[in-house]
Amino acid sequence: MSIPLSFNQEFLCMFDQGDEEGPFGPVYNIVAGWRLSGKVDTDALREALNDVVARHEALRTTIVRTPGEQRQEIAPASPVSLTVREMAEPDAALRDRRAEELLIELEGGRYGTELPLLRAVLGRFSEDDAVLVLVVHHTAADEVSMQLIIRDLGVLYARRRGLEAGDLPEPTPFSEFAVWERERYAPTAEVKARSYWREQLAGGAITGVPSDHRKSEGVPKTTAVHRFVVGEELTSAALALARKTRSSAFMVLLAAYKVFLRERVGTDDVAVPTMAAGRGPARFENTVGAFFNFVPLRTDLTGAATFGEVVARTRATCLKAYANYLPFGQVVAEAPASAAAFAADDLAVVAFQVFQFPALEGVEAGDLTISEIRRRQLSQELSTDIPDGVMFQLDIDPLSGEMLGHLGYNTNLFHEATMREFAAGFVEVLRRTVTAPDAPLAGSS
Repeated sequence: MSIPLSFNQEFLCMFDQGDEEGPFGPVYNIVAGWRLSGKVDTDALREALNDVVARHEALRTTIVRTPGEQRQEIAPASPVSLTVREMAEPDAALRDRRAEELLIELEGGRYGTELPLLRAVLGRFSEDDAVLVLVVHHTAADEVSMQLIIRDLGVLYARRRGLEAGDLPEPTPFSEFAVWERERYAPTAEVKARSYWREQLAGGAITGVPSDHRKSEGVPKTTAVHRFVVGEELTSAALALARKTRSSAFMVLLAAYKVFLRERVGTDDVAVPTMAAGRGPARFENTVGAFFNFVPLRTDLTGAATFGEVVARTRATCLKAYANYLPFGQVVAEAPASAAAFAADDLAVVAFQVFQFPALEGVEAGDLTISEIRRRQLSQELSTDIPDGVMFQLDIDPLSGEMLGHLGYNTNLFHEATMREFAAGFVEVLRRTVTAPDAPLAGSS
């Protein structure tokens, strides 16, 4: 049977130039790291990584992009590349930084797209302290998938060590999701969400941010990251406002970002794309794959006198959008003009998302303890690829009570100084809004 592309894979084909620089090339990866406490059995780890590939078909899938013949091809399991580095560091206080530096190095790497699409690097600080970094091609995994992979790896490692391990739920193959999605959102299927998006985006477009360079200038493209921290007091105020307004943290932070964009771009009609999990029915909750879906969240801020009003409007926008899920390609089909910023020569699309899921902290995997590395603070000149534009992420750190900011940007569009100013400007707007939600907004009458 010919396996169709998922709508996410089809969306990525929009940015495919047929070369190695696009989303199907060697720099479009997702990278995550974990600290391992305890003596690591590298043979058992290698075998467990191979078990993960056998368990999840997305990690051994090739995407065929021939015009008119786009499809997925699933291959048998093959061995995972596990590189072991001796990174002796007697000063335990320096190991967190060394771990982050390793992540930065690997995020800036180029990896062949031969199967499997999972690679691993184990850096050993001492006999019982190490960092494990997993690199997965982004067409095969998303943020949720990385959590599933490390969960499964812990159990499979314990089994390979002959130790007691919990049961793992049977994953539904990603190919089944692609088939289900094609049937659920077929052109002939009755999908009420289509009319919603047609009306919601009529006469509007995703808000583009003016770039430093025009795309037509042909400036060489890489992806860099500017990182920053939002302090505990401001983070606490945002979370308190979320509780008070019966909103999620994402809704409040998105509302602040919309105010920031209104002031920066000069429009009351603000449409911000975010990433939805896009996993569909519950039977796919244990499936590894690239499920994420672009969702444009359009809010009219005309006449909003206070930030509290902006939060209420943003909350209503989010609830309606979530209730009318539709693959982004079909959203654009209903409102073609909404995607104009992607093609604009002097604009960039900035996607916005907030992570609030708990970090993997102190999870037992046989005789190892696994802790996720989430606290990233070092900016970097080279990172994993963003196909086009900017990815603005806020990660709420439950341990410190702070938010960790991440601005991944295309260097052919923006200077580093612009991204620093962008982040500082957002934090200033956040300070003005969440600490005084009933005060008049700047520029309101």
